[in-house]
Amino acid sequence: MQAVKPELETNKLPILKTALPGPIAQQVVADDAKYISPSYTRPYPLVVKRAKGAMIEDVDGNVFLDFNAGVAVCSTGHAHPRVVEAIKNQVDDFLHVCTADYYFPSLPKLAQKLSQLAPGAHDKRIHFGNSGAEAVEGAAKLAMYATRKHKFIGFFGAFHGRTMGALSLTASKARQRAGFGPQALDVTHIPYANCYRCPYHLTQQTCGALESKGPHCARVIEDLLFKTTVPADECAAVVLEVVQGEGGYIVPPASFLSTIRDIADRHDILVIADEVQSGFGRTGKMFASEHFDFVPDILTAAKGIASGIPLSATVARADLMTWPPGAHASTFGGNPVGIAASLATIELLEEGLIENAARMGEYLLEGLRDLMSKHALIGDVRGKGLMIGIELVKDRTTKEPHAEALKQVEQTCFQRGLITLGCGTSTIRLSPPLVIEKDQCDFAIKTLDDAIGMVK
Repeated sequence: MQAVKPELETNKLPILKTALPGPIAQQVVADDAKYISPSYTRPYPLVVKRAKGAMIEDVDGNVFLDFNAGVAVCSTGHAHPRVVEAIKNQVDDFLHVCTADYYFPSLPKLAQKLSQLAPGAHDKRIHFGNSGAEAVEGAAKLAMYATRKHKFIGFFGAFHGRTMGALSLTASKARQRAGFGPQALDVTHIPYANCYRCPYHLTQQTCGALESKGPHCARVIEDLLFKTTVPADECAAVVLEVVQGEGGYIVPPASFLSTIRDIADRHDILVIADEVQSGFGRTGKMFASEHFDFVPDILTAAKGIASGIPLSATVARADLMTWPPGAHASTFGGNPVGIAASLATIELLEEGLIENAARMGEYLLEGLRDLMSKHALIGDVRGKGLMIGIELVKDRTTKEPHAEALKQVEQTCFQRGLITLGCGTSTIRLSPPLVIEKDQCDFAIKTLDDAIGMVK
């Protein structure tokens, strides 16, 4: 195995050696355009050669500071030595058995650990898959099987995946649905608790969020949907992201989640929490639900679960996951290499990376909020832990989104060696590896300060 270059091991800040993209990167991008599906979304020409910790080296020798972590996947940083060691040890033993047909010891070991970590004191069972979308598909199937009901309630801005069942729940961007015909699931979408730009033109003081009755955006389920389009006795589940990801890194008030939980309990409806992006230490707790004392019936996990190896989990109340053999399975789900990586990942998270995410997240939020006094372009800064959104607007009074500014900031950050990614209409998302340090946060804040100041 080729050794990692010293500058990746020792340098914590970007080193740019060529104009971007460099000559080798340009050729790779050209080859990619010829052979790869044009459906992929690439905001800038980053062509990766190797990565370590929070640093990425491209094919031309340029080194970048990664504040995206493969879209919140590389939770322990790139190629953490303990994760790599766990993967190597497993590869030396065996690469694959089909968990739908055979057993191996680390599979129930990880399932037991996830059962203990997931919110709620009740007994749980786990189904392993390969991706977040697959975990969501499993959750939806389980909800229909357990309740014998078929309707779902979802939220605008949600992203749950691109497979046909998950796509029915996704309501983030029209282009994700365009051309794919009728949706596979019967889903009714309503507005999410986006207090910065409330679709009902209310405030937390006027919507009920600060009262025992809960916010209007949650109560609309019982007050309107059950009386019109979604009979409660036909609704299998309410599906939500605890913190919305692609929708703009939206953090709801705690009363939004507790009100939905209360409504669901009153009507014998399940609650599915999508923690694919917000789970595994990302928000400064193992799961974002813990910030709100929120306990779902089914939870979906992926992304940061195995530090970059494909793996997902559908975690459910044990009394729900009683379907018989053959009802739901996967050839590659729970692959032993992914299981080994996940067990190592969880050890690292519990040994200090979750605490680091909370600490560095607070430091970043403080620094980014200071920038608001300098840049009227920043309408809102929000987040939990290292799941942070910076929303750019044309005017703070009207809150009109500034999508062009987002593109410009993304590009400027890339040209200066900082990897970011957009979400929502005009929000910069910061989801760095949980190993980042204070000086790296300082560089990110300074780079964003400069980039936002250059928007024309």
